[in-house]
Amino acid sequence: MEWFPRVLATAVGVQLFCQLFKTVLYSIRDRRVNPAYFVSAGGIPSAHAAFVTALSVAIGLQNGFDSDLFAVAAVFSLIVIYDAYRLRGHVQHHAKIINRKLLGPAGEKPVSEMVGHSLPEIVAGMVLGGAVSLVVTLVLS
Repeated sequence: MEWFPRVLATAVGVQLFCQLFKTVLYSIRDRRVNPAYFVSAGGIPSAHAAFVTALSVAIGLQNGFDSDLFAVAAVFSLIVIYDAYRLRGHVQHHAKIINRKLLGPAGEKPVSEMVGHSLPEIVAGMVLGGAVSLVVTLVLS
């Protein structure tokens, strides 16, 4: 058994890459460096979708797509992706409504609107996670 399994290393690497990519992308958009994007939950690509897809694909490539372990990872991935899209998507929508209607005291921080994911953000994360897992497996095998 490896000290840090390649499957886990691949998924963590994808997660970190997505967060770094979002930090750079949104800092360019905002025309200022904002390290807070590194820990943000929303945006493109969906790091949630990329992380769990990378994990599932890496497990499938290593253990077989007909293995019980892949089945567990795939179910886990689908739950996380569904949650990122539907549940947190609704939270994001409500945050936008709250911020539009919020008339609190001056200086009050608005509710974060970057918490959910759109379908394109989810798909981008899934494609990135799956592709990186495939490349890592092919290169290291």
